[in-house]
Amino acid sequence: APSEHHEALRLWLRLLTCTQLIEKQVRTHLRAQFDTTLPRFDLMAQLEREPDGMKMKELSRRMMVTSGITDQLVAEGLVERMDVEGDRRAYLVRLTPQGREQFNTMARQHEQWIVEAFATLGERDIATLYRLLGKVKEHTQNNSLETAE
Repeated sequence: APSEHHEALRLWLRLLTCTQLIEKQVRTHLRAQFDTTLPRFDLMAQLEREPDGMKMKELSRRMMVTSGITDQLVAEGLVERMDVEGDRRAYLVRLTPQGREQFNTMARQHEQWIVEAFATLGERDIATLYRLLGKVKEHTQNNSLETAE
């Protein structure tokens, strides 16, 4: 790689490493404290944002999950399936009250793990990093839209 791009590549690798390390910690904590996985947590997070439920097709599109995780959560009483009026092939998936309670407990703990991961940064550092990464995100989104056109 040309030397003028060296720092950008180092930054990318640092971001990737940090993401992987934090994700590994979250996965470990979810398994140890809640006997669950990150994909199950993520599925429940999607459903928590949609109290009336989501069509399984939309949930699968957002998360690229199969119905296997949903089946497990249904069997455990954390998620329920409901028919969609007027569409016999589709069904809605939503958290049960028990599922919502369990997710909220996990989400509070998850937040603490993330806060701890960034504990060495001050509020100002976090705000600056957030703003700078927002610029990268916007630039990348704009480039991907231009490429698609």
